[in-house]
Amino acid sequence: MAESAPTARDRARSGGAPAPTGDDGGPTTAGPDSSGGDGAPTAGGPAPTPAGPNATAGGPAPIAGGAASDSESLWDGWDSEFVTAWWVEGFTEGADAEYAEQILPMAAEHLAGATSVLDVGCGEGQVSRLAAAVPGIERVVGCDPTSAQLRVAAARGLNVAYARAAADALPFPQSAFDTVVACLVFEHIADVDVAIAEVGRVLAPGGRFLFFLNHPLLQTPGSGWIDDRILDEQYWRIGPYLTEDTTLEQVDNGVWIPFIHRPLSRYVNALVAAGLLITCMEEPAPPPGFLERAHEYAEAATIPRLLFIRAEKVGHTPR
Repeated sequence: MAESAPTARDRARSGGAPAPTGDDGGPTTAGPDSSGGDGAPTAGGPAPTPAGPNATAGGPAPIAGGAASDSESLWDGWDSEFVTAWWVEGFTEGADAEYAEQILPMAAEHLAGATSVLDVGCGEGQVSRLAAAVPGIERVVGCDPTSAQLRVAAARGLNVAYARAAADALPFPQSAFDTVVACLVFEHIADVDVAIAEVGRVLAPGGRFLFFLNHPLLQTPGSGWIDDRILDEQYWRIGPYLTEDTTLEQVDNGVWIPFIHRPLSRYVNALVAAGLLITCMEEPAPPPGFLERAHEYAEAATIPRLLFIRAEKVGHTPR
C-alpha cells in the first residue's frame, strides 16, 4: 500500500485540495493543509474608480466600467467580505511561512534599484506595501479587480495608490513603470497572453517584470509524492502537464478558487511576444517554516512549489 503524501496543489495559493486516498493497496497521494498565496488574483475587464487614500495625480486615473470578461467572471467569489477576511487572516502580515520566509524576501531583493512599481493583482496589498518600503522607490500602484480586497489595502495605507482594474486592461500609459510585479496571480487569469502583453506595454524599456508562479511543471494538477509499498519506491508523480486545465476547487469551508494550469512554454512564449527577455529564473525549495507546518511534505522537500522569473523589457518587440 502507499502512505499519504503531499499533493502538488494542496494550498490556497494554487487553489488545490488534497487528492483522495485509495484503499486498494495501490499508490495514493494526499496533501497537508498548508498555505501560500498572494493578494486576490487579477483577471478580466476593467472596473471603475481607483481606491486608496494616497491616490494622487501621479497615480492611476479612473477608468470607465465595461462588461466583465471571462477572466473577471472567474473571480466573482473573491469579491466578498468573507473570502477577504479568510485571506487576510491566513495569508498576510506574517501568517503564511512561504510568503514571510521566501516570496517577500525574494521580491525585496529584486525590487532593489526600482523607482516606480506596479503590483498586478495586489489583493490586500502586502507586496505593494513591501515595495513602498524599499529605499529609492518613489511610486507604488496596486491594481486588482476585487473591491473587497482593495478596501483592506487602502485601509492599510503606506503610501500606495490603488486602482480597481484588471490585468488584461491596465489603465496606465505606455512605459509608465520601471518595475511590474505579479505574485501568484497569473494562474487565475483567463486572457494570459493579453495580460502579459499589457505588462510589456506599461513597462519602460529596460524595466523589469518580477513574475511569481506556482511551478507549472512540478505543481501540475494530479502531481504528488508517491510512496508505493508494493513496488518499494518513492517518487514525485507529474500530472498531465501539457493539458491546459481550468478547475474550481474548494480550499476551505465556503472558499472556492479557480485555477488555470498551463505548461511553462505558454508563459515563456507570451513573455517573448511582449518583448520581455528572461534574465533570471529561480526554483527555491520550500522554506523551513512551511515544512514545520506541513510535516507530510518533508520527503518531497526537494520539489519546488514556486517558480520565479525575472524578465526585462527590451527595446523592441521580437517578431
